[in-house]
Amino acid sequence: MSTAAARRFAIIGRPVDPLCHTLVGTTLAQSGLKERTTLATATLVIGANIPDVDAISYFIGDALAFRRGWTHGVLALAVWPFVLAAAMVFWDRVLRRFNPSRGQPPPDVGELVRLSAIAVLTHPTLDFMNNYGMRWLMPFDDTWFYGDALFIVDPLVWITLALGTVISWRFSRRQRTRAAWTRPARAALACAAAYTLSMLALGQFGRPVARRAIEATGIQLGADPMIAPVPGNPLRKSVVADLGDGYYRSGFLWVPAPRLIPGPEVFPKSDEHPAVGQAMKTPEGRGFLSWSRFPFFLVEEAGDVYRVTLDDVRYAPPDGSSWAARVVLVPKAAVDE
Repeated sequence: MSTAAARRFAIIGRPVDPLCHTLVGTTLAQSGLKERTTLATATLVIGANIPDVDAISYFIGDALAFRRGWTHGVLALAVWPFVLAAAMVFWDRVLRRFNPSRGQPPPDVGELVRLSAIAVLTHPTLDFMNNYGMRWLMPFDDTWFYGDALFIVDPLVWITLALGTVISWRFSRRQRTRAAWTRPARAALACAAAYTLSMLALGQFGRPVARRAIEATGIQLGADPMIAPVPGNPLRKSVVADLGDGYYRSGFLWVPAPRLIPGPEVFPKSDEHPAVGQAMKTPEGRGFLSWSRFPFFLVEEAGDVYRVTLDDVRYAPPDGSSWAARVVLVPKAAVDE
């Protein structure tokens, strides 16, 4: 992937990722859950997105090091349903204050909590499915977990959920029976779940297959490689293997037979330069390492400083830096001490 393409996916992926979460919320609502209580649809849509409040870190700090942690982990999953349910009850009271004749009954608090829990849980589950990863155990443990199943922007999931939502909504507007108007949304959720689980299985089964293919070239690996999704083709994967002093990256195809795609790239880690060690001691360096899965470095001289580029092989194009790259300037005097 070229540098320009990588940056386009970064720009697309950040604002569009909430689209998938929002569609999950709307499809859950159209599957029949919107009838459970007043404000059910709003609760499901907000709940499916609420862990992403940590996106504020894009404006106040290092987002890559902070995201998918505190607001996505097990403690947050236990707290969010109650916070959201309380917020919806408060909002309902505000609406009734300005519109005393509001026709809908007050929301059922218990139902709001249950719907919030369902919606909130879908968010980290989907986030786990891509190679960005998820920190399920935060704030108790900041270990990253990776499903490597879905690309962050998967149009097949969008289309499936959007069709389910729209068709069910149109059927409900035509006063079809409940069984009739909920069926398309439920089918969409089932199809999206089946597709996601299939992609997860392909990744799990693909790791040992890719490892054997790599070792057949004479390269010995200490662990199974990452085999992760790429945009546009569910049967093509990206492979990254840790070689100790560098990374082997290639593609992988399942059809017509499982095989590596010719033309692998090798990324040296280049972590032996003393400027890299100094860069890792900085807040930017520590933040990068807390998030990066396959880090590598580029050191360039720039006057009286070393320009250290920190990048991750998951996203790095063959030429240039990825959207995830960070640059740290290290004074030469600090290295020469």
